[in-house]
Amino acid sequence: MCGRYFIDDEMWREIRKICKQIDDAKLKVTVGDVRPTDMAMVLTGMKNVHLEAMRWGFTSKYQDWLLINARAESILSKPAFRNSVRNCRCVIPAAGFYEWNKEKEKISFTMPQSDILYMAGVWQPTEKESQFTIITTVPNSSVSSVHDRMPLVLTPEEIQPWIQDWSTAERLLTKTPPLLEQRQEFEQLSIFDMQ
Repeated sequence: MCGRYFIDDEMWREIRKICKQIDDAKLKVTVGDVRPTDMAMVLTGMKNVHLEAMRWGFTSKYQDWLLINARAESILSKPAFRNSVRNCRCVIPAAGFYEWNKEKEKISFTMPQSDILYMAGVWQPTEKESQFTIITTVPNSSVSSVHDRMPLVLTPEEIQPWIQDWSTAERLLTKTPPLLEQRQEFEQLSIFDMQ
């Protein structure tokens, strides 16, 4: 499961280079952690790939809870995602994502030699706003010691085909993600936290 990811200044600068026309007032991007129910930026567009602000998590008539992840292996058979995976795919750019190990230690995962990690996702329009969810898959060796799922990570060359070409997207659902770097995150405790 991917339940939190992060954006940093370097990643945001790189995204600004890729997407020339960014309406900062519309996106309201904040650097830091992104959690379920937060508004976040995603790449989408059937003609031209562009950034759009969407809320993280699907509401669904099929589930009573928020759907923040969709399994690549079963996404085509799930009523909540079936239409979106065929018609409304997106990519979620991040500097990296977090998982917690069995000892409840926070581990960050990033793309080696890159400021941006691209996660495959799907989105849906609602009356109020558009919503997205992150697609997860079986973890590769860089993540499996920490968690039994990981985001479906795409290369920069796979972004446009994932969003715009169904036959390529269907094939990418079964890909093994690239190896990631992992780092244990330490949180600063104040003296008041220790009492």
